[in-house]
Amino acid sequence: MLRGNIELWLAFITCVFIGAGYGLVLFQTREIPAAGELLGHTLGIVGFILMMLTETLYSIRKRSRRAALGRMSAWLKVHIYMGLVGPFMVLLHTSWKFYGLAGATTLLTVIIVVSGVIGRYIFTRIPRTLDGVEIEGALSQEALRRGRQFLALWHAVHIPIGMALFVSAFVHIGGALYYATFLK
Repeated sequence: MLRGNIELWLAFITCVFIGAGYGLVLFQTREIPAAGELLGHTLGIVGFILMMLTETLYSIRKRSRRAALGRMSAWLKVHIYMGLVGPFMVLLHTSWKFYGLAGATTLLTVIIVVSGVIGRYIFTRIPRTLDGVEIEGALSQEALRRGRQFLALWHAVHIPIGMALFVSAFVHIGGALYYATFLK
């Protein structure tokens, strides 16, 4: 069981450690770390970078046919890992305040993570060999066709939400930089 879901377990363990560190700061300072202070900025920046890497690196690899870049299954595991840890860090960055553009960006982040979990579920329903190759046999033809239809529908929703998320995040970052530098 652990071997097939290693990316989920590693993401869970990483989030527990990050959450424990956040909790320790919360315990020591007796207040929620502010989004605009060192810890909050660090969580937001690293989380956002992980989310950007999640999207860009996996997309580049999917469009590349060069096997020298690694197996798609390994890239998918990294995509899932960073796609869970990055948003968790961004969620901690919010200081549990969800209003304005930052709140909308957080909502889009939650939606994209839930969508990713649904996509992973659909992806695992498509019959495959142990190497991850789709099975084309007569018995699995209907399941394969249906799985591909669901995956295509999921993609049609997941990709635009991801684009909206990153546009919103860049606007949030631009606004935060503007207000933090020019209005002081």
